Amino acid sequence: MKIVKLWFDDNRIYVQTDAGETLYQSLWFYPRLLMASEAQRLQYELWHFGIRWDAIDEDVSYESFYYEDTKEPASGIQRAFLLHPELNVSAVARRMGIRQSLLASYIKGTKPLSKERKQLILDTLHDIGKSLSEVSF
Repeated sequence: MKIVKLWFDDNRIYVQTDAGETLYQSLWFYPRLLMASEAQRLQYELWHFGIRWDAIDEDVSYESFYYEDTKEPASGIQRAFLLHPELNVSAVARRMGIRQSLLASYIKGTKPLSKERKQLILDTLHDIGKSLSEVSF
């Protein structure tokens, strides 16, 4: 794949290939790109296998533009963790008393959530928010 054009619009990164394809991914999967300034986004290099932004330490592989699961974040738990990158999956899993890999599977959508597990995750996230709101200096 050879990129002939790259642009950003509506929280997405778009590329046009030399084959005439227009592909995109949601920036929610790349929080550093999502939060980057326009100037930072324009400082990229095209490499053999992907795109590199040195200033923000981000890489996007060309192959990932073909993944269906990077088009838009899923609703629910995946969106919650993508919208709040300050949530550390490992730390949240420890707080819940489950393995990090299990919580990551729920977030990615590769493991279905039971009603009880969904409630436990919500309760844990709400508890984190409550404890943060009680912080004072």
